[in-house]
Amino acid sequence: MMTNLGKCFICFALALMTFLCAAVPGGAEEKGEKSAAQALIERLVISYAAYGQVDEQALKELAAADPVLSEKWAQVMALWENPVTVNDALPENLPKDNSLCLVALGFQLNPDGTMRDELIERLKVLLAASEQYPQAIIVCTGGGTAANDPTATEAGRMADWLKAQGVDPARIYVEDRSITTAQNAIFTFDILAEHCPQAAQIAIISSDYHIATGTLLFGAEALLRDSAVTVTSNAAWHAPSGTLSAMFQAGALIELSGDMETAFEIYYDTYDIHELPPLPAKE
Repeated sequence: MMTNLGKCFICFALALMTFLCAAVPGGAEEKGEKSAAQALIERLVISYAAYGQVDEQALKELAAADPVLSEKWAQVMALWENPVTVNDALPENLPKDNSLCLVALGFQLNPDGTMRDELIERLKVLLAASEQYPQAIIVCTGGGTAANDPTATEAGRMADWLKAQGVDPARIYVEDRSITTAQNAIFTFDILAEHCPQAAQIAIISSDYHIATGTLLFGAEALLRDSAVTVTSNAAWHAPSGTLSAMFQAGALIELSGDMETAFEIYYDTYDIHELPPLPAKE
């Protein structure tokens, strides 16, 4: 029996898909309209989130509009379809040098800028992974989410905690600009490209319910920017509660595609653990 929440989910998906289908005109796009390719990407991911099946017709139309983009999004969809195994700890067969990157996903801070228990538990998993792989580089991710302390960032607090536990500061990179998991991926890959060109494999560290989303988004970002870096493993803290829906993942993929406005509409209409701040007004 479908719950009211489930019905709202489907209604929202259908309404958004109708809008996106209408936004795929032939010919030049008017100011403010989506390109044909962008609208097809959004139709593709929203359809999969709603129904669990790849919209092959959307992929076919995308191939006609932009063959290169179509190939990338076909790979993203294949990645999304692939089940993710959540691990308690990292396996022993990862690289022993600094080609391995441990990426820790942040969690909203308390209003006063201190870390919530969930973020500390994630850090304990990260600390164990950093000791298991002492040559691996570490990227802490997450921007300012403390209501009463604009100077505090998730990544900054995480890095301070790691240093207090004796982790070499030279191993730690701070990605403190992001407010979404999609931005975690975008800005982390920027850091790796600029500062860590030797990085080849990523291991995601987070809570168990967040691992699949993190794996998807970091893998998708690698595909979209033609990076050779791959997401190969993960380690998680098992949270007592927490979920991220397929529609939330669709919104995050849309954010990676470049349409932040539609992404945030989806975030606001589906469950979001981070209680995102309003989207900044356009200049």
